[in-house]
Amino acid sequence: MTDLFDTIDPASILSLTELNRNIKQALRDALPETYWVRAETSEVRVNSYSGHCYLEFIEKDERTGQVAARARGTIWAQQYAVIRPYFEEETGRPFTSGLKVLVRVAVDFHELYGLSLTVHDIDPSFTVGDLVRRRKEIIRQLQADGVFDLNRALSLPARPQRIAVISSATAAGYEDFTDQLLGNEYGFPFYVRLYPALMQGERTEASIIAALDRIYAVREAFDVVVIIRGGGSTADLSSFDSYALAANCAQFPLPIITGIGHERDDTVVDLVAHTRLKTPTAVAAFLIDCMATQLADINDLRDRLYRVATARIEREQQTFRSVVARFPLLVSGHVERRRAEWLRLSARLATVPQLIERRRTEWHRLSARLAAVPQRIARHRERIDALPERLRSAADSLLMRRRHDLELSEQHIRLASPDVLLKRGYTMTLRDGVIVKRAAMLSPGDTVTIRFADGEREGRIV
Repeated sequence: MTDLFDTIDPASILSLTELNRNIKQALRDALPETYWVRAETSEVRVNSYSGHCYLEFIEKDERTGQVAARARGTIWAQQYAVIRPYFEEETGRPFTSGLKVLVRVAVDFHELYGLSLTVHDIDPSFTVGDLVRRRKEIIRQLQADGVFDLNRALSLPARPQRIAVISSATAAGYEDFTDQLLGNEYGFPFYVRLYPALMQGERTEASIIAALDRIYAVREAFDVVVIIRGGGSTADLSSFDSYALAANCAQFPLPIITGIGHERDDTVVDLVAHTRLKTPTAVAAFLIDCMATQLADINDLRDRLYRVATARIEREQQTFRSVVARFPLLVSGHVERRRAEWLRLSARLATVPQLIERRRTEWHRLSARLAAVPQRIARHRERIDALPERLRSAADSLLMRRRHDLELSEQHIRLASPDVLLKRGYTMTLRDGVIVKRAAMLSPGDTVTIRFADGEREGRIV
């Protein structure tokens, strides 16, 4: 019986390394360029020592949601240092797993690690479009569920003094909020209770929902719920574009006021909240203004009462003088009754100085409020003074994007150089000084020049 091994030509047997090298060469020949590929990021991780980013690209079936394609990806440290800040600046989101991306990649194959995609560039506008689409889908779903406007339909209490705050206990925004609220110039009393939650990172959504559940259990103790977040980058706001968190806020039985601390965009949570304000201090000012409005109404009512009482006293005095003039000869008993009425009126008149003193106190309070006007003017002047810095920041951002484009163009030109290809082991065949691109261009007897990285050799086609 003949052994199968004996029938195989030993020269045709390949080692696994040789086979993988052939695969590598075949892929280079078949896919020599870079290609724009749309996919979803998965398992994004950065090597803290080398700075290289390793990730996985996947594509899911639109009907079943199952993974239909998968490929390893690499962004080398030098390229990642350019791509990541550019992507996050343009999209306002961290470069992490679960993002729809459009990337320019080169196909590489390593004898040991297999197939991978090396990322050379990324188009943030593609991801922005996907995030906008996802955000619109969340809003449409909330509207379809009939909960989008529920929280805004609640009535805000006239005196919102009992406040449940969801924030990080160490956040500067929370400290600013409490300092301004509890130290208000009117001396209004507020009861504030903090329900700590994470305000950035992957656990933000679950942490805030858990805080809402704790408040719901004692909801009768509060007038409003305040969600504040001081500072932080815009990229940390992605957790507030969550359907689950927005649905919880929209259906919460107490009015929710947000002061997440950003101005460029409203998150979905901002859109469903009862009142959206820019910063924690703006939320504190809003609550103080609510109380100040109530104080103004009370003062107005007191002024009306004083005017009515004064007019009534004047009418009674006129009546008394008329009676005295018309009935000087009335019996003493009648005079005594009138005198008694006069004494009662005099006692009522004795309270007028007290009313005047209270009015004077109100005037002093009004004067104090007017004294604060220059401070408000100063704050507006500070905002105007800050405009040049904002314009300078926008110019810096534009320069960064242009520098990024130049760097990518320089890299593309450098990688496309024939000298680079020759140094990687490729050769260039020329006939009469013209590059030979296909075998059909050559005929037996033709003289060709073969160019290597370190020189040239001539040969003849047989």
